[in-house]
Amino acid sequence: MRKQVHVFYSGVVQGVGFRYTTCDIAADLNVTGWVKNLKDGRVEMVAEGEEETLKDFLFKIKENFTGHIEKEEIEWLPATNEFKDFNIRY
Repeated sequence: MRKQVHVFYSGVVQGVGFRYTTCDIAADLNVTGWVKNLKDGRVEMVAEGEEETLKDFLFKIKENFTGHIEKEEIEWLPATNEFKDFNIRY
């Protein structure tokens, strides 16, 4: 079943390649959505895909940024199917 996950990452998550790495992981897993830096230093992400794929996606992000992510605020929602790819928003 397709789902959407909305996440806010806190910690040292800007200036470390977070958005670009997230895009690469999303492409490898065929996840759609977007990621962007926020003015308060957090990173916001919305992603859609199969639930198990999204869980793997979140794990890989956390694995790649061990020591950088201090907090994840995760909300699971129904998929909207509005995204065609995964990109960086500004």
